[in-house]
Amino acid sequence: MSEIMTDVNWLAVLVGAVVAFLVGWLWYSPMLFGKGWAAGNNVELGSASSMPVGAMVSQGIGLLLISWFVGVTAVGSNLLTFILAVVAFGVFAISGALFIKKPTNVILVDFGYLIVAAVVMFAAQAIL
Repeated sequence: MSEIMTDVNWLAVLVGAVVAFLVGWLWYSPMLFGKGWAAGNNVELGSASSMPVGAMVSQGIGLLLISWFVGVTAVGSNLLTFILAVVAFGVFAISGALFIKKPTNVILVDFGYLIVAAVVMFAAQAIL
């Protein structure tokens, strides 16, 4: 367990996850891609008070875990491993979306967010 805990820049992990979460809030808002994404998924965008709490909590936990993974790969100077993982999981997510016949715009919005969140987390490790 120590190999995934030792020398990790926890400030960069936390900042990366929080900033990626906030970027997601903007990304899926009506100001950017939220309207088209919601229409493609047949859901309605609600107000901040009507957000699905479980989805928000699991999104936060997932981003924290991904950011931790970035931190672990940064310790070993293996950030290319992180890039490979992001691309692999992104393609895997695309295949699942294609199986359930999601519209192309929804797939691109989701994949785009994954890439942007990864860049944010990568940048947090580089800067902090």
